[in-house]
Amino acid sequence: MKTSHRPASGSCPSRRGTLQKLSAVILTISLVSSISSGLSTATADEPPQNLQIYVLMGQSNMAGRGELQKTREPLHPRIQMLTKEERWVPASEPLHFDKSIAAAGLGASFAVRMAESDPQAVIGLIPCAVGGTPLSRWQKGEDLYEQALKRIRTAQKSGTVRGILWHQGENDSLDLQKAESYARRLAKMVDDLRTDLNDADVPFVAGTLGDFLSNDAGGKPYHWKTVNAQLQLLPGLSARTAIVDAGGLKAKSDGVHFDTPSLRTLGERYADAIQQLQKSAAQK
Repeated sequence: MKTSHRPASGSCPSRRGTLQKLSAVILTISLVSSISSGLSTATADEPPQNLQIYVLMGQSNMAGRGELQKTREPLHPRIQMLTKEERWVPASEPLHFDKSIAAAGLGASFAVRMAESDPQAVIGLIPCAVGGTPLSRWQKGEDLYEQALKRIRTAQKSGTVRGILWHQGENDSLDLQKAESYARRLAKMVDDLRTDLNDADVPFVAGTLGDFLSNDAGGKPYHWKTVNAQLQLLPGLSARTAIVDAGGLKAKSDGVHFDTPSLRTLGERYADAIQQLQKSAAQK
C-alpha cells in the first residue's frame, strides 16, 4: 500500500501568500529606491536657486596667495562657487583659477562669516580676480571687465548679486600718474558695473593695500601710500561703497602678498563692511 504524504490543507496557499506579500514589499522598496535615485540624479545637475551672490574682483591678493594646508575642503554646506566653466559647485579653496599658485584667499572667510550670520542664506561666490593686473584692464570694454560681467550675468540666473568685493592697486602703485588718478578711475568702474547690472544699489567694498609694502620696487618709487589715500576718497565719489583697512596685517616672505591668517582676518573685515552697507540700505 502506498502511503501518500500530502501537506495539511491550506498550507501551500498560505506559504504562497506569504511569498507574494514579501515579493510585493521588496518590489515596492526597489521602486521607491529607483525613484529616489532618479530624483537625486535629476536634481544634481540643476543650478541652485535664490543664492546671495558676491563677486570677487582684483588682482593676486584677492585671488589669494596664502599657504593652504588642504585643498578642496568644503568651506561650508551653504556656500557655492562658480567654476571657470561657469558651473556651481560646493565652494572650496582655491576659489580662483587665474594661476596655478592660487591658494588661500580672503573670499573663504568672507563667505563663511556671511553664511554663519544668516542661517537661511546660501552664498554664491563668483571668483574673477587675476594676479598682476592693472585697473585699466578692469575698465568697461576691457577684457577683465567684460569677462567678469559675463560670469556675473550667468550667476544671476541662480540668485541676486548682494555685493562686489575689490582688492587691487599694487600694480597701479608702480606709476605715480596711475596712483594719483586711482579713485576717479575706480569710481568709474563701479558706476559702469552698476549700470550694466541694472542695480544702482549693489554694495561695493574695496580694501587698502598692506602697510607692509616697500616704498620702492626694483629701485623705483612704489606709490602704494598714494593708492591707499585715493581709496579713502571712493565713498565720496560713489555711493554705497566702503573701504576696509588692511592695516596691521602681515605679509608672506615675499613682502607683497598677505599671509593666510591675515587673509582670514581681512575676509571677515570685508564681511562686516558689506553687512553694514546692507543694513544701511535696509533702513532707508
